[in-house]
Amino acid sequence: MERRSFIKGAAAAGVAGAAVASSFPKPAISQGAQEWRMVTSWPKGLPGVGTGAQKLADNIGKMSGGRLTIKVYAAGELVPALQCFDAVSNGTAEMGHDASYYHLSKSEACAFFTAFPWGLTAGELTGWVHHSGGQELWDELYAPFNLKGFLAGNTGTQMFGWFRKEINTVDDIKGLKYRTPGNLAKIMTKLGATVVALPAGEIFQAMQSGALDAAEWVGPYNDLSFGLYQVAQYYYSPGFQEPGAGLQLTVNKAKYDALPDDLKTIIKVAAQSANDNMYGEYCARSGPALATLVNQHKVQIRSLPREVLIAMGNTANEVLLEIMEKDAITRRVAESYLQYRNAVVPWTRVGEQAFLSARQLPFAFGAKG
Repeated sequence: MERRSFIKGAAAAGVAGAAVASSFPKPAISQGAQEWRMVTSWPKGLPGVGTGAQKLADNIGKMSGGRLTIKVYAAGELVPALQCFDAVSNGTAEMGHDASYYHLSKSEACAFFTAFPWGLTAGELTGWVHHSGGQELWDELYAPFNLKGFLAGNTGTQMFGWFRKEINTVDDIKGLKYRTPGNLAKIMTKLGATVVALPAGEIFQAMQSGALDAAEWVGPYNDLSFGLYQVAQYYYSPGFQEPGAGLQLTVNKAKYDALPDDLKTIIKVAAQSANDNMYGEYCARSGPALATLVNQHKVQIRSLPREVLIAMGNTANEVLLEIMEKDAITRRVAESYLQYRNAVVPWTRVGEQAFLSARQLPFAFGAKG
């Protein structure tokens, strides 16, 4: 029975009903249950990031026993896709689910909690935030905006994007009309592209109309569902701009601070679960999606040439040094990020990277003969 229905029935039953009801635990609604709103940057029902936000909301409701339920709004249903930050900050919604690097106009430091080009893998990002001071800096960064941020999803390594023509040299980037957010936008601009910031739901139409020559979105799982193979034939990797793109749950800080400790913990644990579950989903779904793109839709996979990658790396360093001069908090976040990256990369190289290289050697595995 629904809790609200139970309460309504008890009230109608008068004194006798109240006496019976008193022998049971009080319904959650009578214990100050709340319904919050979560705005997102994702089109309704979008696999991965969109459905992940809904799962996160559902889990908070279940874990709290109905004391805190969350109604999820897709992009444009309550606020425009790229205005989640402001909506949660000013209390239009209590929660938001999007990418922190959509909000560089607030602070350049926001980028590091989603991805910085040539930065951290999914596992490395989680390590920095949860175990090497990232969360504390994030709290400090967001407090003036009346926000509390949590990692709440990860797409893993992304693709560099969809292109109508091949990229063979750095000169091929000049004049391209390219969709991307974050600091890749600054890199591509420095290399001569015209960068357009569009929400996810507008990418296909812009590519179809010719308003864009190229676009990066996520990777095979989402790109297949968007039908981007219909508007461009060349699919480029590696997605150095987002080697492990973290998604954020933002919570209105005043609302969060007013919660009892157990509900705060539920939000924190639900966000951590969402982070793990979404990363697992992208790992599981991206391989089959890539096979569909290549085998059924004849998409041509391309790798960016070494010359282009080196130019991208050098330009990324220019951008990094520039934004570190913006303000004290951006410098401190960037320095923490870089210190952690320098410490973790040697282990990644002799651990995970070495294994992945060795796994490509020509030996039989899982097959007879």
